[in-house]
This record gives sequence, C-alpha cells and structure tokens, in this order.
Amino acid sequence: MTGSAHRGSAAGFTLVEVLVALAIVAVALAAGLRASSALLNHGQRQSEQLLAQLCAENELVRLRLLRQLPGLGETSAGCEQGGQTLRVTLVIGATPNPNFRRVEARVSSADSRPLLSLTTVMGAN
Repeated sequence: MTGSAHRGSAAGFTLVEVLVALAIVAVALAAGLRASSALLNHGQRQSEQLLAQLCAENELVRLRLLRQLPGLGETSAGCEQGGQTLRVTLVIGATPNPNFRRVEARVSSADSRPLLSLTTVMGAN
C-alpha cells in the first residue's frame, strides 16, 4: 500500500495540552479579577477619603469663621456629603500657649469606621 499515506501523528491537541491551556487561562482570569476588584476598592476608598476631607475642612473653617478661641472639649456633628452621612468629631485641646488651641477633626463613616483625621492649631482672632 504505497498509495495510501500513513500519518505519524494526528492533527489537533491532546487532552493534557487542552487541560494545561485551560488551567493557564483560569489563572490569568483569576488574576485579572483580583486586580479589577482591587481597583474598585481603591476607587471607593479614595471617594470616601475625599468626602471625609471635605467634612473635616468644613468644620475647621466653621470654627475659624466664629472668630473666637474654641472652647476645650469634644463635640460631634453629622455631615452630609455625596449622598453619604459622615460623623465629624472635633477634639479641642490646650497648648502650652493659652492663646492657641489644638483642634483635631476626626471623620468616621456611618458604621463608625475611621476615615480621616486632620489636626491644626487655632488662635484667637
């Protein structure tokens, strides 16, 4: 039978080769899913940080506009930003110079998760 050609190997892939290729694709897809999830979480955290900073700065500006030395102690207020309700706690403490106060604005989420803390020194205006 010289007229019929005998092939030494069949065309196509073996089952092992297909399984290895599927495993490689699965690992690549899992890595891509993790990366996209991390980017989504980072974007959410960045948005929360921006809103928290706006709330803290608003409270500090409010104190400055009072044009008087803030009293010592701790106060808390709600802050609505970007459709979220955040909690701003102002902690006002003494400094070695009685004409100045140390003011810390702590911002937390609705579930009491700390988001941001800003500290400054304010004087009597």
